[in-house]
Amino acid sequence: MSEIKVPVFSESVSEGTLLGWNVQPGTSVKRGDVLAEIETDKVVLEVIAQEDGVLKSVTKNEGDTVLSEEVLGELGAGEAGAAASAPASGSESSADPSQSAGGESQARHEQSVPAPSSQAERREDLSPAVRKIVAEKGLDPAQVPATGPRGNITKADAMGAQPGASAPQAVAAPLPTGERPEERVPMTRIRQKIAERLKEVQDTTAMLTTFNEVDMKPIMDLRKKYQDQFVAKHDVKLGFMSFFVRAATEALKQFPVVNASVDGKDIIYHGFYDIGIAVSTERGLVVPILRDTDQMNLAEIEKGIGEFAQKARGGKLTMEDMSGGTFTITNGGTFGSMMSTPIINAPQSAILGMHNIVERPVVVNGEIVIRPMMYVALSYDHRIIDGKDSVQFLVTIKNLLEDPARLLLDI
Repeated sequence: MSEIKVPVFSESVSEGTLLGWNVQPGTSVKRGDVLAEIETDKVVLEVIAQEDGVLKSVTKNEGDTVLSEEVLGELGAGEAGAAASAPASGSESSADPSQSAGGESQARHEQSVPAPSSQAERREDLSPAVRKIVAEKGLDPAQVPATGPRGNITKADAMGAQPGASAPQAVAAPLPTGERPEERVPMTRIRQKIAERLKEVQDTTAMLTTFNEVDMKPIMDLRKKYQDQFVAKHDVKLGFMSFFVRAATEALKQFPVVNASVDGKDIIYHGFYDIGIAVSTERGLVVPILRDTDQMNLAEIEKGIGEFAQKARGGKLTMEDMSGGTFTITNGGTFGSMMSTPIINAPQSAILGMHNIVERPVVVNGEIVIRPMMYVALSYDHRIIDGKDSVQFLVTIKNLLEDPARLLLDI
């Protein structure tokens, strides 16, 4: 008999919530199978079976608060290859079997289990995490394309589905009926933490925002000219974000205080450049970190961002992916934002906001021309960053982006 324990949390996470069990007592499991899922204020963690066996008992149930390394249940000896009984609450493991250590074996012994015979059955064949995502997004499970081994919806399926794309009525489905319907839904732990951190930043920092604009034509011309060669050599597309990461890194070298943070009455100057890339997910905003960006080229940055985006869509970001960071970049332009004042990602001291690219008339060498322009914003903590430094920092980024050769020549 072995104990099933909560995964080790990072130092900044004190507790989590058990979203639910993917198997019920008496079910045979394989080493690597996902037994349960726990939501912390940063990520959703999977509780993995460490060996073959049978789930003998559980000591924590859906909705319970759990602590790091707390015992959740017991796994005993048994025939791991036996057909699993119906999971608790009609749920099935949300993990894609092809992505787990025990996935191949699980797929083999489930081949004899008939797939849901109707869309109505598929509505009940949801893991705890998938049920939560479906409810939050207002999805109709019957309309979500499923890739699970039994025709079930995986977490990645739910994360990638769009409300109304195949079932327009799905958005209103969770609401009660009546003339003035409303529904009270508790915030998730992640949403609660986001709210707390944003309010804390407003309460504890002297946040100001400075703006500028960038002529994106040089970068757009560069991408158009070399995109095919770039893809052929690096197997990744050349996007805008890698240029912004490189420009921000060079600007941080010139203005170390923007790369610093406040700790009580001390200023901590960081001698490294870990840039967070804000990513919007169905559970809220997350900020995975690109480490040592001063040692990365454009291709490495693009690949890193692509890996984070894929992990975010599948709910696979880890605490390590989002821990630390000395500066953050957020891109509201992907949603059509023309201008905004991004909020600092504490304990960092500044954040760069990118926005939509719009063709506008501008004056170049005394002539009015049409150029693809982007407004950029730098929100900063005025307690340690003076207005002069913030403005010059943003101007440095502007100059590097409008003349990208400087990034290569280091001037």
